[in-house]
Amino acid sequence: MRRLTALSAVGLALILGVAYTGLGGVWQQVLQLPPNGAVLQVTPGESLGQVLRKVEKKGWLNNAVWVGRIASWSGRDLDIRAGEFYVQSDMTVAGLIEHLASGSVMQYSITIPEGLTLSRAISILSLHPKLVTTPEPLLKRELAAWVAPARYPEGWFLPETWSFTAGDTVLDILARSHAAMRQLLDTLWQHRPQELPLNNPYEALILASIVERETAAPEERIQIAGVFLRRLQRGMRLQTDPTVIYGLADKYDGNLKRKHLRDAQNPYNTYAIKGLPPTPIALPGEASLRAVFSHDDSDNLYFVAKGDGTHAFSSTLKEHEKNVQLYQLTRRADYRSTPPVDRVLEK
Repeated sequence: MRRLTALSAVGLALILGVAYTGLGGVWQQVLQLPPNGAVLQVTPGESLGQVLRKVEKKGWLNNAVWVGRIASWSGRDLDIRAGEFYVQSDMTVAGLIEHLASGSVMQYSITIPEGLTLSRAISILSLHPKLVTTPEPLLKRELAAWVAPARYPEGWFLPETWSFTAGDTVLDILARSHAAMRQLLDTLWQHRPQELPLNNPYEALILASIVERETAAPEERIQIAGVFLRRLQRGMRLQTDPTVIYGLADKYDGNLKRKHLRDAQNPYNTYAIKGLPPTPIALPGEASLRAVFSHDDSDNLYFVAKGDGTHAFSSTLKEHEKNVQLYQLTRRADYRSTPPVDRVLEK
């Protein structure tokens, strides 16, 4: 009897040893992947068992059920994160489980360029295949709530390069962009020069958007801002083309005419009205915002495009008229002024 009991114990130990070895092999099996690896998508709410069955169907591993049980025994099945994971070709099943629990999801990035209108920025975001498009009614409702008491959301979003993960929404990116703009604008306003002829942060945002649209030369931003601020101080009209073009929206065909500059019905016509337009005309970048708060200390009141992307500045009307004669009335063949203005966001 004792001999039989001993033999039974030995047999059980052998069985357990074989089982342990077999499970170890299941756990340490190398994934069958293409040489360059592959991307695994774990959707929100998906369990590890569902993920493993999906992976087994792809032919990446065997015995998905046992893999799941081993992970469950160790408590690792509760740590799985949602997102896209890059899986290397030499990774084991154990390594895969650890990778899914690490939260090391794949990162993407998208850039909102400076000087775009909000509508154009939203279009760029919506076209990215890894961003989920936000329904227009929800988008408009959220944007209006964020920028209140301002009437329109134009200008309130900081153009920057934003990182994200697959499944993030257009609204997610805009929320971060808006928060960044709020923080930057509030900080700059708190430390503004006492002599700044602006009544509130929103006016600074409007002016920064004009500066952004007026020059493609970074070194000119503080000069452009200085000209506009001095004109505001003296009660002079800003007389800037980009605001007129923004107000024309779809009516603008690339040719700004005299009748456009005389149109007092266009609230963005800074040739016909004094002061700032009612809203920003684009998304200003950080440099243009900072230029408004730290403009140059010259006495320039005028500038004219030279045709190479830069401007000639002057302090008197007589000097300005000479520059107009030099650069505008005899334009060079490759003349260019500022980048095109995008269509105004539907209001």
